[in-house]
Amino acid sequence: MALSDYITTFGQAMVRRYGERVHKIALDAGFTCPNRDDSKGRGGCTFCNNVSFSPNGRQPSPIAQQVAAGRAVVARRTGARYVLAYFQAYTNTYADVGRLRALYDEALAQPGVIGMSVGTRPDCVPHEVLDLLQGYRDAGLEVWLELGLQSSFDATLRRVNRGHGFSEYRAAVLEARSRGMPVCTHLILGLPGESAAHSRTTLARVLDLGVDGLKLHPLHVVKGTQLANEWRRGEYRPLSEEEYIELVADLIEMTPAEVIYHRVTGTAASGILLAPSWCGHKWRVLNGIEATLRRRGTSQGSTLRYAARGLVAGGLAN
Repeated sequence: MALSDYITTFGQAMVRRYGERVHKIALDAGFTCPNRDDSKGRGGCTFCNNVSFSPNGRQPSPIAQQVAAGRAVVARRTGARYVLAYFQAYTNTYADVGRLRALYDEALAQPGVIGMSVGTRPDCVPHEVLDLLQGYRDAGLEVWLELGLQSSFDATLRRVNRGHGFSEYRAAVLEARSRGMPVCTHLILGLPGESAAHSRTTLARVLDLGVDGLKLHPLHVVKGTQLANEWRRGEYRPLSEEEYIELVADLIEMTPAEVIYHRVTGTAASGILLAPSWCGHKWRVLNGIEATLRRRGTSQGSTLRYAARGLVAGGLAN
């Protein structure tokens, strides 16, 4: 059995829609973030590696060149003909619409690109950006808005210096979904001060608002971050591999089958990863999630516990 036998994966969804594999190609368009340039804050999130992601230290290749290189890798690995341009690095709607249109158009003009996925913050999706994205969807392209929420708890978001709260996420999701724009929400498990109950409540809140896709990530401790300092002082303990796997299985069981899982774990580069070490073993974690669901005899949507209002109002402080 494979994990895709238990959850609705992005790969499965694309095969159903297009009749063959579609892969995302991660792009760096040279954006920054309002939580780093003084408009909302300085220094970025406590878990963000400021050195490795410094805009002044990055000189990304032209978008067309990045797409071509990514397509070559995909072709060698899987033979897939079609790709989505994934604007991933930093906040990919954080510019005037003219610049955004030029960057998006360049990516979409490349051979084999059938759409794009745009990663951004909930507080950086004004109406004019949604209008722009909707225009691409109206032209028949596959377009996803990926929102980095991480947690629905404002106290947690303040603690990790996100620079926004859950209210901004709520407004962005409702506006996007009113236009029919597919939304994929990113959630981080194991944030400082949070328990498994916090993660289950966050998912419940996200599902109550409506979402089309989800990405789950374990919190990495990487070099050059405030979180690394907290970890060294013993002020933060990452989730164990077993804790993460069990929690992901819980969240999968809560999720309606029609919601697409774009990712259920994440890794960090070995050169900057400090903890937990298991984050360097992607396939072991994926296999562990599959084995846990198989052992439990469950799959995505088995319990739909998100409908139990007690999860949302279960006494956890916001």
